[in-house]
Formats: sequence, C-alpha cells, structure tokens
Amino acid sequence: MKHILFGLCFLLSTIGFSQEGAKHSFIDVNYFKGNIANHNDDILHLITGHPEGMIIGWNRKTFGDQEWESLYNYPDYGVSFSYQNLKNEFLGENYALYAHYNFYFFKRNLMLRIGQGLAYTTNPYDKEDNFRNIAFGSRFMSSTYLMLNYKKERIIDRFGLQAGLSLIHYSNANVKAPNTSINSITFNLGVNYDLSDLEEVEYKEAEKGEKFKEPIKYNMVFRTGVNESDVVDSGQFPFYIFSFYADKRLNRKSAVHAGTEVFFSNFLKEFIEYRSIAFPLGDLDGSEDFKRVGLFVGHELFVNKLSVLSQLGYYVYNPSKFESDTYIRIGMKRYFGEKFFGSLTLKSHAAKAEAVEFGIGIRL
Repeated sequence: MKHILFGLCFLLSTIGFSQEGAKHSFIDVNYFKGNIANHNDDILHLITGHPEGMIIGWNRKTFGDQEWESLYNYPDYGVSFSYQNLKNEFLGENYALYAHYNFYFFKRNLMLRIGQGLAYTTNPYDKEDNFRNIAFGSRFMSSTYLMLNYKKERIIDRFGLQAGLSLIHYSNANVKAPNTSINSITFNLGVNYDLSDLEEVEYKEAEKGEKFKEPIKYNMVFRTGVNESDVVDSGQFPFYIFSFYADKRLNRKSAVHAGTEVFFSNFLKEFIEYRSIAFPLGDLDGSEDFKRVGLFVGHELFVNKLSVLSQLGYYVYNPSKFESDTYIRIGMKRYFGEKFFGSLTLKSHAAKAEAVEFGIGIRL
C-alpha cells in the first residue's frame, strides 16, 4: 500500500503543475506480473519468481495544435512512476520515474508507450553483503520500458480499461561493475481515467505546405561520462568522445548522417594493464594504445524538439581489440534553437553496454 500511496502523491503533484494540462489529460494505473528474461546464463540464480508491480502514469493529450502532433497521429506525452518487486532476495525492489510518449494505431485502439527514466534499487551489489547480485552494480540506474496495450477510454463514465504486454529494462550501462542488467517481460492490466470534461474532441490536420527541404548540415559533438570495465573494483574513469558528422534531412520526420569520431576511454588504460599482468600469455602486452577511432552511419527521428538517435559504427583504429569491431549508439537529443543541442545516449557492443554518454553539440 505504501508504494501505491507514494505513486499517487507523485502523480497528483505532477498534475498540479498545470491546471490547463489536467483539462486535456488522463491518468492510468497498471498492475503487471511476468518473468525475468534469461538473456545471460550468469543470472540464472537471480530468476526465482515472477516479478510484479505497478505503473502509474499521467498523460497529456495532443490535438494537432502543433505540426508534429498530427504527423505522429496525435500522441500523448507524460510522466510515470513504477514499483517492481523482482521476487529475488538478492535483487530486492526497484522504483523508477520516467518521461514517456504514447503512440496510437488502429483507430487509436492500440497504444505503444515508450518511457525512459531513472531507477533506484534497494539491494545493489556489495562484495561482502550481496555479492550474488551481479545485475545491479549501483543503486541508481537508467531504465526503459515499453508498453503495448489494447486501450478503450470512457467505458463507464470517465473510466476505461487497457491491457497488454510490458517490457521493463534496468541497467547502469557499466557506470559501475558488475552490470549484467535485468529485463522483465510482463502482462499488464490497468484502468484509465479521463480528466477532461470533453467526450468528443476535434483533431486538427496539419496544413500541407511545400515539400520540406534543407541543405546538408555539419555537426560537432562532445560526449563525456564515467564508466568501469567488467573487472569489479577496477575503478571508475572519465571518458571523452569527439564526433564530427554530416546530416541530411529527408523530410520533417527523418534525417540520415555519417561521420567519424575519436574515443579517449581512460578505463581502457587500466584494463590493458590488468589483462597484460593477469594473462601474460594473452593477446595484450600492456603497450597497446587506449585510444580508438570509429566511422559511423545513423538515423535521426524528430519528435517536436526531441529526436531519437540511432547509429552503427566500426572501429578503424582499435589496438586494444576491446569487445567487437562494431558498436551501436542509441539515445535522445534535445534541440535548443536552430543550432545547439544536448544528448543522452547509450553506447554498446551488441547487447554489451559500455557507457552512458552526456553530450553537447552544434549543428551548422
């Protein structure tokens, strides 16, 4: 009960930010239960039950007042709170706060929610008291969840129902080892309540203007953060990434880009030295350069002032041969005016995360 009360207090305080927003919004409360996915055999001892919890959300509706809203079929945006009991004595319980979008399909009966936020775990790894929890190396982590629901509003007065599947992911992206992460696949059942007095709404269609055109733009980005190798207690070190790429807008929604970047990952200095001493007959002798250079291509999906970034890269210079020769980057960008932006991205080698990157950049 205390988890529900906390979530409701958070929800009510959020709605209080804007009385006008509450007039065109709804809340939903979802109970979920499911299984932890076995994505790594090392976590088999952490899969002992069926995790359950709840997700409470506040959602602001859109009606086409801005062009991007009609381009994406009038999505909702909002905030959500989640509580999850992972049903394992070593994993404990997780709490998380998210920002999210709801996208609609099939006459607005099918809802896809994408949420990104920050999670807190009650029982992280400790080398003396909880050494079996190799999933969470820190108390605070990033969390992502996807919710695919069949949804009906106003079935009884302002109350409606929704049900479907949810995927919940927790990871600290190697900010601190260990970090095998946890993915929960769950079934959720929920109720929604419309805060608006209006039963019928009018959606505004975007005016069809000239075809969107924009010349090639050039971007410079600086990314940084801290991370650690998979060797527990090897230490957290800062990293610095300098990227340069060109992008071409295809339309109002999408752009493609290609570029190059150089990585100064200081944790690799420690890792190279450790491997050369611990495995003297291995493939590292301690003299390897820790710097890496990559080439990449990518795509950017624009949603209002935010965009979703995805990139695929290849190391053309990687003396340490750390992980694979290819890497991926996914994340979000926020534009401030026409030229400047900030970004929060995750860099990984396949499913193996390397770092959470905080970036600032300019687009010329």
